[in-house]
Amino acid sequence: MLDRQFVRQNPPLVKVGAARKGIDAPVDEFLRIDGEWREAISRLEVDQAEMNRTSKSIGTLLASGKTEEAEAAKAKTSALKDSIRSGESAQRDLEAQLRAIELSLPNLPHASVPDGLTEAENVIVRTWGEPAMPSEPTPHWEIAEELGLLDLPRATKLSGSGFALYTGWGARLQRALFNFMIDHQTLKAGYREIYPPFMVNADSLRGTGQLPKFGDDLYKTQDDLYLIPTAEVPVTNMYRDEILDASALTMKMAAYSGCFRREAGAAGKDTRGIQRVHQFDKVELVKLTKPEDSYDELESLTKDAEAILQMMGLHYRVSLMCGGEMSFSNAKQYDLEIWSPGLQRYLEVSSCSNFEAFQARRAGIRFRRAQGERPEFVHTLNGSGVACPRLFACILEVHRQPDGSVLLPGPLRPYVGSDRLPRPSASS
Repeated sequence: MLDRQFVRQNPPLVKVGAARKGIDAPVDEFLRIDGEWREAISRLEVDQAEMNRTSKSIGTLLASGKTEEAEAAKAKTSALKDSIRSGESAQRDLEAQLRAIELSLPNLPHASVPDGLTEAENVIVRTWGEPAMPSEPTPHWEIAEELGLLDLPRATKLSGSGFALYTGWGARLQRALFNFMIDHQTLKAGYREIYPPFMVNADSLRGTGQLPKFGDDLYKTQDDLYLIPTAEVPVTNMYRDEILDASALTMKMAAYSGCFRREAGAAGKDTRGIQRVHQFDKVELVKLTKPEDSYDELESLTKDAEAILQMMGLHYRVSLMCGGEMSFSNAKQYDLEIWSPGLQRYLEVSSCSNFEAFQARRAGIRFRRAQGERPEFVHTLNGSGVACPRLFACILEVHRQPDGSVLLPGPLRPYVGSDRLPRPSASS
């Protein structure tokens, strides 16, 4: 959420910033409701002051024998009470309207974010490795079927389209991936491990910006809880409505979780194999920082996510997203995209973002630099470190051997218990 005073004082900047994300922000409506809300508060203050003055005069009037004037003062007090009740109701209604508009205003892009509304305007800032170019590129779903790693038809029977059923060596590889990633980020990169609940309340989703705008992409239970779309939601909201000590910052947390997304806006897109599924595993990296540290922390967070891809021996590129390709809530975003030889294109496996104070303001996460000083909002950052499905897919496509087996990257071998995913024997 943007600072209310900032919006009041800088409506053109807010409009331009939102337009850089392709969003027509209701700034004029905000200013209109905000003006009415402040007028309502002013009227209430006048009525309350007058009621206090009039109430105090009643005793003096009665003591002076001015009965008629005292009765008039009582009548005036009663009328003022009615006016105050009505004014308070109007003020609450205007505050609710104002809050709803504030929740619809996107975060503004950082000055370093390139202009543009499509992926063509994203800027590639670096690459790592060389793209694999096999003579016979094979998509991951064919490799997985040949090796018995995935059973997508039975997944559809169980849950419908957009779900995966990992079997045999495929299930073992899937488990190895998230175990390896959480171990690396906590044991090597210094993140504190978190294992969060996979369901959260609406306040948590409002805090990180998924609600109210993206409610259609969420799975909701009949208990008014939501399946998490990413561990970003519960981990960031651990400190909702708290004031942290400055000495605790920067906080670095890493969490494995299942993730659940309806992907309502992506029907029919990337449906083959496990490119886009409704349930997937992911390791999420979250940081809470002081404002002056957040952009340095974004760079280091991105490098921490990149380390996973490097250890998997996968060519990737880091793209700085233009305004129109960024999310609703972030101020700057890098995407990590790995090369898929089976599809002959890049697949996004991680978005690393700085939200500045946008999420913290919605969630009430603050810190105090020293005793007695006024609390400030932290800056929040997060990034996938990384999502499993496309990583799984590209490992199959890149490391497939001439005999059809898949040679595993060295760091995964202790977790899988083998140096490769073998071809099934003729008798199996």
